[in-house]
Amino acid sequence: MPPPIFSQDMFRAALLRLLPSGPVWPKAAGSGPYRLADIWSNTFARSSARAANLLVDAFPSSATELLPEWEATLGLPDPCAGTNPSITQRRAQVVARITDTGGCSVAYFIAFAKALGYDITITQFAPGRFGRRFGTPFGGEAWAYAWQVNAPQFTISRRKFGDSFGQAWATWGNTVLQCEIKARAPAHTIVLFSYGT
Repeated sequence: MPPPIFSQDMFRAALLRLLPSGPVWPKAAGSGPYRLADIWSNTFARSSARAANLLVDAFPSSATELLPEWEATLGLPDPCAGTNPSITQRRAQVVARITDTGGCSVAYFIAFAKALGYDITITQFAPGRFGRRFGTPFGGEAWAYAWQVNAPQFTISRRKFGDSFGQAWATWGNTVLQCEIKARAPAHTIVLFSYGT
C-alpha cells in the first residue's frame, strides 16, 4: 500500500482549523493567519513528501537516494561492476548480497545468479572411470572438483522505471556474475564459465 500523500492545501486547512474561532482570528484568504498557515503548510507538505519517499527509498530494491549507503554497508561498489553501473545493476547487486543465505548447491548458485539478474545453468563434471558410457567427458581426478556456469553470451540489462536520468538505456556484460560466483564458490573447486549465444 503506498504511503498517504498530503498536499499543501490539506495542511493549510488543518492548520486553520486548529486556530481559535472568532473575529480576532480571520481565516479568509489574504489574512495574516491564512498567510502564516500557507507558509507553514508548504514546509509540512515538503516534509511529508520526503517522509513518504523515505518509506520507498528505505528498501534496497527501490532505493535511489539511500543506495550508496546500502552499498557502503555491503562493501560495494566493487571493481566487478565497472566504472559506471546502472541503478538497476547496483540495486540487483545489493539485493543479491543482502538476501544471500550461503550455500554450495547447484540450486543455490542458480538462485543467486537470478537475484543478480542472470539466467544460468550449471554443468557438473566427474572424473573418468572404467565402465562409463562412450561419449561422456573424460578427465582426471581434478574434474571431480570442476563445475561450469553456462550463461548467455550477452546479458542485457535494460533501464527500468525509477532509474535516474543519464543512465544508459541498456548495458551488456557478465563481469558481475563472474566476480560474485567466484567469490562464493567453494575454495576447493574450479569454476569454469561458458558463454553461449
